[in-house]
Amino acid sequence: MDLFLRVVVACLLLGQTVGLAQKKNEGYQLRIQRATSPIVVDGTVDEPVWQGADVATNFWMVLPADTSRANVRTEVRMTYDDHAVYLSAVCFYGNVPGPYIVESLRRDWSFGKNDNFIFFVDTFDDQTNGFTFGTNAAGAQWDGLLYEGGKANLSWDNKWTSVVRNYPDRYVLEMAIPFKTLRYKKGITRWGINFSRLDLKTTEKSSWTPIQRQFPTASLALTGVLVWDQPPPQPGPNISLIPYALGGMTRDYQTTAPTSNRFSAGLDAKIALTSSLNLDLTVNPDFSQVDVDQQVTNLDRYELFFPERRQFFLENGDQFANFGYSTIRPFFSRRIGLGGVPIRFGARVSGKLNKDWRLGVLDMQTGAVNETGLPAQNFAALALQRRVFARSNIGVLFVNKQSIGYHEPDVQGVPAGSAPAVSLPVYSQYNRNLGIEYNLASANNLWSGKVLYIRSFNAPPTPGSAEATAAGSGNDNAVYAANLQYFSRQWLIGAQLEAVGQNYTAEAGYVPRRGYERAIGTLGYTFLPTGGPVLSHGPTANSTYFFDPAGRQSDNESVLSYTITFRSKSVFTGWVATDYVRLLQPFDPTNSGRPTLATGTEHRWTAWGTDFDSKPQSLFTYGLATRYGGYYANGTRLNVTADLGYRFQPYVSLAASASYNAIQLPQPWGRTNFWLVGPRFDVTLTNTLYLTTFVQYNEQQQNMNVNARVQWRYKPASDFFLVYTDNYLPGSAQIGQDVPGFLSVKNRALVIKWTYWWNL
Repeated sequence: MDLFLRVVVACLLLGQTVGLAQKKNEGYQLRIQRATSPIVVDGTVDEPVWQGADVATNFWMVLPADTSRANVRTEVRMTYDDHAVYLSAVCFYGNVPGPYIVESLRRDWSFGKNDNFIFFVDTFDDQTNGFTFGTNAAGAQWDGLLYEGGKANLSWDNKWTSVVRNYPDRYVLEMAIPFKTLRYKKGITRWGINFSRLDLKTTEKSSWTPIQRQFPTASLALTGVLVWDQPPPQPGPNISLIPYALGGMTRDYQTTAPTSNRFSAGLDAKIALTSSLNLDLTVNPDFSQVDVDQQVTNLDRYELFFPERRQFFLENGDQFANFGYSTIRPFFSRRIGLGGVPIRFGARVSGKLNKDWRLGVLDMQTGAVNETGLPAQNFAALALQRRVFARSNIGVLFVNKQSIGYHEPDVQGVPAGSAPAVSLPVYSQYNRNLGIEYNLASANNLWSGKVLYIRSFNAPPTPGSAEATAAGSGNDNAVYAANLQYFSRQWLIGAQLEAVGQNYTAEAGYVPRRGYERAIGTLGYTFLPTGGPVLSHGPTANSTYFFDPAGRQSDNESVLSYTITFRSKSVFTGWVATDYVRLLQPFDPTNSGRPTLATGTEHRWTAWGTDFDSKPQSLFTYGLATRYGGYYANGTRLNVTADLGYRFQPYVSLAASASYNAIQLPQPWGRTNFWLVGPRFDVTLTNTLYLTTFVQYNEQQQNMNVNARVQWRYKPASDFFLVYTDNYLPGSAQIGQDVPGFLSVKNRALVIKWTYWWNL
């Protein structure tokens, strides 16, 4: 606890001492003036207004070095009218011959595998939250929300247009971002702004403002200033209705039930309460078009995390989702409406009250599921955030999960001779969380940290139940945690402390482990050669210790790694690790329903591994990761993972991933082999028409999944989807219709969905 308090004091002192410094790149200013003539977004930039606009050029190199101007030339201009802000960028090629490099025309492409231009806009100039828009050299769009000072959520999607035109010595892009797509404060005349360029042929990443190589170009602390000639126009009534209609068929081959037909319709609405505060409404939402999760071989003792991709939860979702730490999340929106639970309706108010205050209020209502006895439930969350110093903030979060009209199942008094009562799960009447956190983000971007306290409030358990016994044991229901990190061009130094009470419960959150204290230390150094094939190299040491409620060590993992980054942008990492585990509950080391290791048994091992990713400039790319060493019960584990990619640019991108695990344990487990194979095919006929097919074979889960999706974006933010899903049981199980060789159909579905974004 003493060390925890020291970290708390350090975070507060750092925030106070460096938080009031002037914005680092204040001197980089671009004036934006109202357009005096119409603009056609066609990639030609021949309108008179572009000739008279201020130019952002003479970019700084970020990689391979961050001490000189960029070699490839980029020119950026901006203007606006009553409806939208416009941007043009002329991206000249360098002195390396050959065509541009892109994966495909798929939206929200991988940054490091495409020649691209992106801009970042901080509409409140608070260096914390913003938007990002861009295109690759072939015209595929990229858009996302920026949060926590420079992290991007690319699952966000909104209404804007762009065109890219290619020439022998350059590519030119134009884009129009409607003011209704953005959020900003009335009367503001300064936006934070920066422009980023990646040219893979020369392996050069550049930025309008100078940025040290360890930081992403999305860092809002390092933006320049967009200076408006007058406050940007108010968008006027800003109401969007987004209806959908859906039809589909589903067949479960594991039962004798006939094919079920489905039709549904629903509505989303977005209403701008102010230019910076938005009301989102949804009735009977459906998310069948969302990408399937990428499966993994799960050898962990705790629940895995999969990110939220559903549009309704994304805008300003960082206030809810990023409260806490990666494994201490009091609110996790994926708890709402997945697993066959219907969402009836929901509402959310989110955005900025002013430059210093952010607000988020969410309320979602789900329906009952009779088969499992799950009652109708209400999920409510309130988030309030206050900026302090230059970029730090204090946030408060309240979460309430409430069962509606629920009574625990009563199986007593069943008459003799009656059918046995169905055993249904017991659900809580309510679960509530209240937390406060301080987020440190220094003005120079070198220091970051967090101090956190959360407490849960649970409905009284049934007298005599296991829950009631635990509640009386004296264990608490609170969380406290803190971390502090220093990240410079060459040094990475960090420390983190966590304590999660045995009775802490976050039913609407993601907290896979309870009843522990954890200490983490990280130390890394990077060498920066001035020449040769190596861009940077250096070691990183990381050690993590877990302690049980009695203060005894239960886990430790210490890892020493060495990473070499080549100028070609290929990366190699080698590592060695030692592990210690004292099991606090029974565990099957294969996670496949087999016998378990006993509570209290101790396990120690050493392992080593490598990881290599090839240069992204090649049409054929590959990666290889290996791991070999000890495992539970004095066993061994070998893992080999390979990733392959090939592109027929810009229309086709092929990718395949294969992971093999071989686990050798004493009897009764013996030798266990797991394959995980996942080819993916992207065919992009245009930047508005995509076909994506994703196949996943998971031997551990005994399942093969095929997901094929056609998406036609017939208007900005309006789509037609055709989604086909198959699940197969590998092997010789006798269910459904057999595919000759090795597959049996488990279930099959076909869905057609139409959406339309209608601005009133």
